[in-house]
Amino acid sequence: MATVNAVAVVGLDCVFPAAHGVEAYWDLLMRGGDAIGPLPEDRRGPGFDDTVEGGFVDTVTTFDNDFFTIAPREAAAMDPQQRLLLQCAWRALEDSGRAPSALAGSDAGVFVGVMGSEWAQLHMGDYARITPQLGAGSSAGMTANRISYHLDLKGPSLAVDTACSSSLVAVHLAVNSLLSGECSTVLAAGVNIVLTPALGMVYQQMGLKAPDGRCKPFSMDSDGIGRSDGVGVVVLRRLQDALDDHQRVYAVIRGTAVNQDGRSNGVSAPSRWSQQAVVAAAYRRAGVDADQVRFVEAHGTGTALGDIIECAALGEVHAVPRDEPCAIGSVKGNIGHTEGAAGIAGLIKTALALHHRIVPASRFATRENPQLRLAERGLSLLKAPLRLPAEEVVAGVSSFGMGGTNAHAVLASAPRMPVTAVRGPATAGAFTLSADTPEALRRNLTAQAEALARRPRGDAASVCWTSNQVKTGLPYRAVFTARDTAELADTLRTAAADEHTLARVTDRALRPPALAFLYPGQGCQEPGMTAALYRESVLYRRHLDDADDALRPHTGDSVRDLILADDPAIHHARWAQPALFAVAHALTKTLAELGVVPDAVLGHGTGELAAAVAAGMLTLPDAARLVAAHATAAHDLPDGGMLSVRATPQETAGILAAHPGLFLAAVDGPHDTVLSGTADVLRQAAADLAAHGLNTRRLPVPHAAQGSADTALAARIAALAGPVTATPARIALASARHGRMLRDEIPDTAYWADLAVQPVRFADALSALMTEAAPTCLVELGPAAHLLSLARQGDLPTGIRLLHPAPGRAATFTDLAETVGGLYLSGVEPCWDALYEPAHRRTERLAPYVFSGAHRFGQTAAAPPAAQPAAPDTTPRQESTGGSRPPHPGGPDTPADRPDPALSAVIEAVVEVGAYAREQVNAEARLYEDLGFDSVMIMQLKNRIEQQLPQGADITVPQLLPALKSVGALAAFVRELTSTGGTV
Repeated sequence: MATVNAVAVVGLDCVFPAAHGVEAYWDLLMRGGDAIGPLPEDRRGPGFDDTVEGGFVDTVTTFDNDFFTIAPREAAAMDPQQRLLLQCAWRALEDSGRAPSALAGSDAGVFVGVMGSEWAQLHMGDYARITPQLGAGSSAGMTANRISYHLDLKGPSLAVDTACSSSLVAVHLAVNSLLSGECSTVLAAGVNIVLTPALGMVYQQMGLKAPDGRCKPFSMDSDGIGRSDGVGVVVLRRLQDALDDHQRVYAVIRGTAVNQDGRSNGVSAPSRWSQQAVVAAAYRRAGVDADQVRFVEAHGTGTALGDIIECAALGEVHAVPRDEPCAIGSVKGNIGHTEGAAGIAGLIKTALALHHRIVPASRFATRENPQLRLAERGLSLLKAPLRLPAEEVVAGVSSFGMGGTNAHAVLASAPRMPVTAVRGPATAGAFTLSADTPEALRRNLTAQAEALARRPRGDAASVCWTSNQVKTGLPYRAVFTARDTAELADTLRTAAADEHTLARVTDRALRPPALAFLYPGQGCQEPGMTAALYRESVLYRRHLDDADDALRPHTGDSVRDLILADDPAIHHARWAQPALFAVAHALTKTLAELGVVPDAVLGHGTGELAAAVAAGMLTLPDAARLVAAHATAAHDLPDGGMLSVRATPQETAGILAAHPGLFLAAVDGPHDTVLSGTADVLRQAAADLAAHGLNTRRLPVPHAAQGSADTALAARIAALAGPVTATPARIALASARHGRMLRDEIPDTAYWADLAVQPVRFADALSALMTEAAPTCLVELGPAAHLLSLARQGDLPTGIRLLHPAPGRAATFTDLAETVGGLYLSGVEPCWDALYEPAHRRTERLAPYVFSGAHRFGQTAAAPPAAQPAAPDTTPRQESTGGSRPPHPGGPDTPADRPDPALSAVIEAVVEVGAYAREQVNAEARLYEDLGFDSVMIMQLKNRIEQQLPQGADITVPQLLPALKSVGALAAFVRELTSTGGTV
């Protein structure tokens, strides 16, 4: 299939009667379900009676306004069509394989088909109750604009009203916007909510209303229209763009056409000739012949005249020589006539049919109307599901408006893409999930667990990759590693059910992350360290090979092969330092490809060489020469070792003085001192230290170097290494040689050689690092968490995360994935693609976001009653009812036993203007980010505050604007205004 001028349907979401979501919709269609029923109790009012039947959505009153930062008063004034569209748009974008927040600021467009606003009919005639919120909430045009505003989309945004063809005309406009290059992504939608009996009365007077509220398309029993609710959203992209981005393609839109009846048999009467013309035009634009079209999702209202005219028009186009007739059907038999959403309902049905390669039977088709003369017109009614062949299938979708605006779209099955086989055992992935509150996170964990449990057990990597693309961007985050979907489902279910488990795996980044990498020196090497990771990770394998290539000319043999052979020779002085350097460098480069780059680095002893490469101070070849020189020089040293002492340097001073040949090697912490010397000297020193009640431990190193002040050893290392050219560090480097940050210094070769003989001042260097770089995460790049253990014993800030991507000889890809997940929890946005093989980077269907159903907004525009006034809560807010917004650091700190009248007045004004529950508003709440205030609400708030000021002073907007950071900041402004008699 040519991708030029083809548009892919990459995301879907819908809410139709008895079908909340795409899976429920498909199930309803495949089982031939009937979604028609009585009018819900909460909609009954003037004009409606108990006999009304139709297709009604039962979630019209629920809306997660906190998720979209919409104040309760504004949410209550919004047309339910706007509320439903916002949530559907979010879920459709997720279904397209992209996080909705990733489109913020982009050229994405929104086109919504909508037949006016029955909400406006109910409310805008009561002039005494009109408010700015009701004005915006009742506008049909705002159905599209709300989506663009709340998702921060900058492309075209418009509502389309062509009566019942509105949403398919919106698709037509959206397709053209994509093909013209105006947008790169488009949301096309349709919405209809039955709130008044008016249009039903019109249908009845025109003789078009079905007595039982059911549409019976193309049936002998056809007797009129049954009105229905519905909302559907499709996400469209140019086909080539979708394929390039590995998005799932449900179907391809090959062409669309729109026309008008013109002056026909009446403004509301259909025209056979115009319907015929629009179908033929769409086929021409799609480049297909009528005999290629396997089935058509017809408009099919179930009115006697409408069905006859439509079949005559389709017959004129399709009555050509063909192997089998063109099948027709209409979803209106299942869900009724969704009017402004009718076209999108048919489009989604058709896209799903092409995707699943089966077309559902058309309800009421068993009693075919013989007057339609289907057989002689090359048509057949879908009396049973139609299985589609494996090759490309072409289908049509028709939608006709009462005023004569007709639309037709030509769809084709998605191109078959080559599937890359996954070699080897399943590898771990990091499944991510984010939500706006902790409770929402728990709710969505449960939904994901249930959805995964229904899948056949399989490799979890592609599911995890999809979650990384889709389920990120919200403030509360969770991440879990797993190798298969059953394991992942169990993990998610456990986390959702156990508050303690959830607390361990979830986090919320309140400030930008800062990372510090720690590089260990000799002593923590292990045979076979990272060998399993080497086998499982292409990334790590490539970078360890690079490090080995750099070292081999100087070491004479392969460090990599020694590691993979699980050879204990790695403990020898000749190999320990090169092996640790290779592992540290490979881990650094692997994390860099995953989008994880340190803000500061710190090395212990010769670990500073790997840190210097990470900081951009040394090149890999120069560092490799230095490492090899250190190893060669150490190999020739006499036997000796190092002794770790649980003591301060001052407590060991006497022992050092009493034992010539004993040296201070390192100060690793307030009570962590390392001594070096020959084996005999260390034995004597250990005995003396034990006699003084001090604990000691021999370290696994075969010689004593650090602290010896052996200038000859340092000179030999410098000679072996040759000239080394360092450059200014690109990132902060803490020097354990000096015990401080290096700043602008450029060390010479002597500096690097002295790492072998000068004491390591790790504790001082770590203290400088924590003070000046203020990292939120410490990551150790070595086979043991040695430096993390030292850091943990120090005075680390609360909440700092300690991570170790390669723990021990058994370190695997799972450990690396867990580290990346831990960084994500801390606010890092990894380059997730690099964690997965190309074969795993394919979009899988995940459960859509589950919004809160706790807030209900009825059929009247009255805001829900706010809580009764109470004493102001001035404690820092941990979480509001919505809970999605972080507390603002500003605001006064008023003791609870000293009420603040200004704060009380501001809080009550905010509660009144926004109709928030009282417990959601406190000094820390931010007016814009947390409470959803806009310019209109700010002016209403200004008026309320002016009324409450004792002096009745006017507040100017320039005075007010700087104080709108938070409720507390506004209270401080009011307090100052009151104390100065109305001047600031």
